Amino acid sequence: MKLRFRREFTALVAFIATFFVAAPPVAIAQPATCDKLKHDGRGYVVCTFDPARDSIRTFWQDGTGKAYGGFSALADDLARRAEKLVFAMNAGMYHKDLSPAGLYVEAGRELHKANTRSGPGNFHMKPNGVFYVGPGQAGVMETGRFLKSRPAANYATQSGPMLVIDGKIHPRIRETGESEKVRNGVGACGERIVFAISDDAITFFEFASLFRDKLDCRNALFLDGSVSSLYAPSFGRKDWLMPMGPIVGVVRPAK
Repeated sequence: MKLRFRREFTALVAFIATFFVAAPPVAIAQPATCDKLKHDGRGYVVCTFDPARDSIRTFWQDGTGKAYGGFSALADDLARRAEKLVFAMNAGMYHKDLSPAGLYVEAGRELHKANTRSGPGNFHMKPNGVFYVGPGQAGVMETGRFLKSRPAANYATQSGPMLVIDGKIHPRIRETGESEKVRNGVGACGERIVFAISDDAITFFEFASLFRDKLDCRNALFLDGSVSSLYAPSFGRKDWLMPMGPIVGVVRPAK
């Protein structure tokens, strides 16, 4: 009787279990890489990446030592290596020969030294800063702090000014500022790296406020103005304004 009862009980349990089979997991849609948003009445495109998952790199010259000068040349070169450029943006100020104005690191090699001199223009509106990418992480750091701490950086580009420093807007950026240009920059926002470009001409304060108040970035860096350009084919953007120096991009294997 005990054996018969055990068999009947086992069969009953198996029958009931068929009603409680776990459903296959529901795929959660990933947020769009780039999206439009409004802040204080101004329009922006923001592109968000996870440095632990996305391959964020800086680019300047091709294998012959010639500056790429634009997104299409870079995309073509990567395609020859079975890689796909899914996002790119001009990555800091540069000279007439398209060489970087400050620190530039690519694939672990320092190709241009940091620039700590004083001078005119936005780059020298200190403190300026460095956007860097290391193994599985990335950040934005004031230049002096970066040079002192030397975080692991396989890729890096220096620009200026910093927009947000430890949660505070750059001390020389005033709400009353009147200079308006199309601008682009990058912010370290928790575990996210966020690139932003304005739809229209904006002030430095408006741009800094976007990173601090809307995107919740502890540190953010101005990359450039007027020449600001975006490459995001899935978003319908392949900007071309003029030859550019350093480029920051996100690369994925070509399918």
